[in-house]
Order: sequence, then C-alpha cells, then structure tokens
Amino acid sequence: MAEHSPSHDRWPLPAASSAPGSVLPLGPDRRLEAPGAATGRDDLIQIRPVRRTELPLLRDIERAAGRWFLDIGMPEIADDEPLSLDELGRYLAAGRAWVAVDPADVPVGYLIADLVDGNLHIEQVSVHPRSARRRVGRRLIDHLACQAAAAGIPALTLTTFTHVPWNGPYYARCGFVPLDDTRLPPGLRAVRRHEAAHGLDRWPRVCMRRDL
Repeated sequence: MAEHSPSHDRWPLPAASSAPGSVLPLGPDRRLEAPGAATGRDDLIQIRPVRRTELPLLRDIERAAGRWFLDIGMPEIADDEPLSLDELGRYLAAGRAWVAVDPADVPVGYLIADLVDGNLHIEQVSVHPRSARRRVGRRLIDHLACQAAAAGIPALTLTTFTHVPWNGPYYARCGFVPLDDTRLPPGLRAVRRHEAAHGLDRWPRVCMRRDL
C-alpha cells in the first residue's frame, strides 16, 4: 500500500530511546491483538528500535496480521501489500519505527509513526497472530506514548475502522477517543482524504486521539 502521512520530519527522542516507523493508507488497521482474552507471558516481550536487517520481517508480520480480515469479509484489506522496504527504511532513518521482540530477540510486532499536526500519528501497528492476546500491541503503543511525552509531544493520533473489534474498540480500550470528522486539523484531514481516495471509506472509519 502507498504511504499516506503528510510529514516525515524528524522528532527529538530522549537519549535512552528507540527508533523508526510508517505505514499505508490503512492507518493502523491490520494490527493488534485479535479478539479474546490475554494469554502467554507478555512480560517476556521487549520493545526496541527496528534494525535495517529486520525490515523484511515487518512486511511478513503485516501480511500475517492482515489475514484476520478475511474472517470478517474484508479481503481487500487482507490482500493489500505492506509498505515497500524503501518506505519502511525511511521510517527507520527518521527514528520512528519500533519492534516488539520475543525472548529470542525475534520481532513479533511493530509500530511506525509520523508527525501529523504536531502529534505522533500511528501509521501502522501489526502483531503476528502467533503472538496475539499477549498485549504486544498495547506495549508498542504505550512505548510510543512514553517516547512522545518525553519529547514534549502532546498526543498520539490514528485512523481506524470503527466496527472491527481489534481496531476502533481496541484503541478505545488503549485510551484513544474518537474525533469529530468535521473538526479535524489540517494534517488529519489530509490523511482522511488520502484514505478516501484509496477506497477505505467503503467501511466506516474514524480518527482517534490519545492525549499524553
């Protein structure tokens, strides 16, 4: 899928922090925990910056996570191609891409973000189905929130499908609140226009914000 965020500017990270990120016109839709109760040892999951050699793994994770959409009649989302290695590499270079890794240091999820309207906008969060229901997505989001707060960034934003259980309802549980589409700031309006141009408004979507 094509990248849609209006900005790829660097943002300052605290000295002990992490790295890169970005995504497609889907916003952070293909990701996160599938429905169900938490299982496994989420305390064994660590968050760190993405390494360049891991960029192909991010594409594999996103493809695997997208398969959940086949079960709810959204094959177009399931079949959509992840960002290219070059596009992912730009998030890496900008310092806005993170991975969640298992005890063997193998990536099981990732998050990429852009600067939009002065906030960090989650472009994509994806978790491999094998690591679902272990709070991996929440750990990635909370890590981004800590990085943003330390850099003086006031909020996280995202766009997502409203009725997909692991999208809108999930983000509400993570502290995000819906925004009024008629009162969006310029950057988010541009994101929504781009999504509409790619046909994503075929399903109900919403912008959401989490104040820090």
